[in-house]
Amino acid sequence: MVIGVPTEVKANEYRVSLVPSGVEGLVQAGHTVLVESGAGDGSGFPDELYEDAGAELVDRPEDVWSRAEMIVKVKEPVASEWTLVREGQVVFTYFHFAASEELTRAMMESGAVAVAYETVQWPNGELPLLTPMSEVAGRLSILEGAKYLERFYGGRGVLLGGVPGVLPAKVVILGGGVVGANAARMAAGFGAHVTILDISLPRLRHLADIMPENVDLLFSNRYNIRQQLEGADLLVGGVLLPGKKAPNLVLREDLTRMQAGSVIVDVAVDQGGCVETIRPTTHEDPIYVVDDVIHYGVANMPGAVARTSTLALTNATFPYALRLADLGWREACRRDPALALGLNVVEGRVTYPGLAEGFDLKVTAVEKIL
Repeated sequence: MVIGVPTEVKANEYRVSLVPSGVEGLVQAGHTVLVESGAGDGSGFPDELYEDAGAELVDRPEDVWSRAEMIVKVKEPVASEWTLVREGQVVFTYFHFAASEELTRAMMESGAVAVAYETVQWPNGELPLLTPMSEVAGRLSILEGAKYLERFYGGRGVLLGGVPGVLPAKVVILGGGVVGANAARMAAGFGAHVTILDISLPRLRHLADIMPENVDLLFSNRYNIRQQLEGADLLVGGVLLPGKKAPNLVLREDLTRMQAGSVIVDVAVDQGGCVETIRPTTHEDPIYVVDDVIHYGVANMPGAVARTSTLALTNATFPYALRLADLGWREACRRDPALALGLNVVEGRVTYPGLAEGFDLKVTAVEKIL
């Protein structure tokens, strides 16, 4: 198979979808790998390393897209790339379709096979290709929140851990999944007073066993969320419904409960966000203010630490990319039910129920297609 690795063109995205060792593995398996020149620069992998690994360097993105049978990316194709996607071509990347009906319809019209990292799911519910970036984003949410709490950025001027004689910051985290757990560990490590809210009692019990003493666990409902917003210095949104739009758990009216200069970091923004007032921003222009509350809505947070993120991501995605290349998407998905759940749009048809439900589209059963 011919596999293409284009340079990511989303604003301030420095990750790359395949590291040189991955190229070497695919080439050794008999595949051809096209890498756009400069694709790995942002993650610290120069062209020479890809050449040494056996990749064919290509100067123009159009040539990568036109020649490749499978495109491996990090982020969803942006509008300028939609016309490059071909019928029958496999595109393997983070799509987060639930946040964009326009992207969904563009992929339907292309006739391509869209395999989304974020909905590949093991029987135990784990999302193996989303987990590494959720770990990164959860930890980054606290670093970014701490930064924007500084007075220079308009924040309250609060240090997360406080100092002797001064209380630590209050950090509230919505969702006790991978994002929430990593955010909580990071915030607790700084010495903040942390509260995680989640609707799963088994998850809360698990977190109670592994979290440090300065992390409280609370069942999530509207009343408890509103109560926790009182006096919160930093709110982190980490709610995920796989393949679906995130629910709005914090409404515009709830912001009046937060203090002026407090910060919201909504990691769920790429799935529509769990805060009603959040909208996607970029690393270049990351924040805006609503009702005196600072909102951070960067939709590709892990891109800020591109090298760590690229290595963590490709550790997880490479085995699946190799399987798709070796067997073809149909046979690979027949053999691996977890990978089959990654099929979101196939040759014009929506195959992921949560996506179809979100935009009132007809869903075609994956089993019928396979």
